[in-house]
Amino acid sequence: MRERILGRSGIRVGELCLGTMMFDNDMHWRSSAGQAESHRIYDIFREAGGNFVDTANVYGRSEEIIGPMIAGERDAIVLATKFTLETDTANANSGGSSRKSLRTSVETSLRRLGTDYIDLLWVHAWDQRTPAEETVRALDDLVASGKVLAVGVSNTPAWVVSSAVTLSQLRGWTPFCALQVEYSLAARTADREMLPMAKAHGLAVTGWAPLARGVLMGVERSYAKPRAVEIGKLVVEIAHEIGITPAQVALAWSLRRGVIPVIGATKAEQLRDNLGAAKVALDDEVMARLEAASSVELGYPHEFLQIKADLLGPVQSAEIPIHNQTGAGNRAGKE
Repeated sequence: MRERILGRSGIRVGELCLGTMMFDNDMHWRSSAGQAESHRIYDIFREAGGNFVDTANVYGRSEEIIGPMIAGERDAIVLATKFTLETDTANANSGGSSRKSLRTSVETSLRRLGTDYIDLLWVHAWDQRTPAEETVRALDDLVASGKVLAVGVSNTPAWVVSSAVTLSQLRGWTPFCALQVEYSLAARTADREMLPMAKAHGLAVTGWAPLARGVLMGVERSYAKPRAVEIGKLVVEIAHEIGITPAQVALAWSLRRGVIPVIGATKAEQLRDNLGAAKVALDDEVMARLEAASSVELGYPHEFLQIKADLLGPVQSAEIPIHNQTGAGNRAGKE
């Protein structure tokens, strides 16, 4: 598995991240992996060279399950967990991005994980109440204490993330090094603002639901939008043509876009299939077909600016315009 750098943190991670939301987590609306199967999934991931593991304080018993798994090789694992979402309806401060919520959440996660530090702590979502300066300063204090090594942000508008990064840089606090967004062939609205913003600030990008909850594998979902279903059919068609699985097509596309897919599985066989994407190199013709079927309208002001750019002629620069990139991102590393 190739390596990538986690933004400007210098931390090296594999190009596929193991999502553990379904590790012994009874969410009722989805099946989960029991402890034994969770262990098999983790072992297969490690055998493939993976080192990036993602969980959260609201993923049921996930943190408790992962702790013993990584204990014997803790320093080899880049462990990410999250805070912000409410964990106790009887406690008004069990959620949010305040210093109080953050402290309680991190101390609880450390106990559950059986470790004394977290490699990457995600702000799980914008709470829309706490001032950004309180959150980023509190995160910086955690980094200074050694309990957290790097910080990232998820499910937050681009303007909020950009403001927080700028504030951190101006005040000498630890800035976000990574961004986590929903991203797949069936969900590309992050192309409008989130991914260009991440590139401008040097943030690594991880994408959750990279298979669109099975839609890109041809699985029928009653809630899936018609366009997503059609994209899924194209993915299945291309998979048959080139002799790989639909999941590998969808994940290889994400990798080519420079995004680290967060792959989750409830069965070891599913993970083996997903890991195969690391060995797939989609050619330009296949990428063009997938791009044509899945691209989203960028809207204003991007389309307006593109018209102006076309009238003014090509930019005399080696830099590729952010919105036109389909390259491999930071994939220089080792197999």
